Amino acid sequence: MLEYEFETIDCDSGGGYSLFGGFGLETSGHQEAIRRRGLDGWRYAGFVPRKQRAEGFVETIDLIFEREAPGE
Repeated sequence: MLEYEFETIDCDSGGGYSLFGGFGLETSGHQEAIRRRGLDGWRYAGFVPRKQRAEGFVETIDLIFEREAPGE
């Protein structure tokens, strides 16, 4: 059986203007979080938007991590 944990990551406006209009958003800290969790035996499984503006810009995401449950 697998167990799951979630880690919230902020997206910052600062990615500059998109060629298609509007501001770009970039995440900060996601690579460090994935590496750190990997050292603890967690596997990166994906992400879901956690907070999103009405215009569609994602402000925060949850990184999803999974691993075999202890004793399984």
